[in-house]
Amino acid sequence: MKIIAVGMNYAEHNKELCHVNENKEPVVFMKPDSAILKDGKPFFIPSFSEEIDYETEVVVRISRLGKNIASRFASRYYDAITIGIDFTARDLQREFRERGNPWELCKGFDSSAAIGTFLPIKDTLDIQSLNFRLDIDSNPVQQGFTGDMLFQIDEIIAYISQFVTLKIGDLLFTGTPAGVGPVKIGQHLQGYLEGEKLLDFYIR
Repeated sequence: MKIIAVGMNYAEHNKELCHVNENKEPVVFMKPDSAILKDGKPFFIPSFSEEIDYETEVVVRISRLGKNIASRFASRYYDAITIGIDFTARDLQREFRERGNPWELCKGFDSSAAIGTFLPIKDTLDIQSLNFRLDIDSNPVQQGFTGDMLFQIDEIIAYISQFVTLKIGDLLFTGTPAGVGPVKIGQHLQGYLEGEKLLDFYIR
């Protein structure tokens, strides 16, 4: 199983982080399977960073083996959806970028990919018309709408599958909207998709 993630997929988020380049293709990075945090287990802030940011995202689960998938057939290759948090060591990310170095370590560290309970995708569900949000200590801090994605989920799958074979159980993090921010010890994070709570855990 692998975790594939998309960066800079919401225009307003790009503005808040001062990303001015308009990408013609999805910006893709990977996380190792050791990044998975699930079952409501707490997230422990790592010692190597003083600025861990939450990035709330819709996550889809790949259900079929696929390579060179056409966009019009991409919906056949995932079967479930949830809310996830792409934790980012923002201070390390800035440092790595300033040096012109790869920045996988600021995204792919242990427990940096929190995922909630998966919901099966029904035929009646429009995956590109979903509202989602993150609450911290019962206060909404980030809200998104999948219709605002710069690259839609089926486009992303088609693009990625040109380079990497998708396998059953792979997870696709689809990008975060505006409103990212730091987490602190003791906070309670809850993620919602269309008003249904799917993600619930604490920061330690």
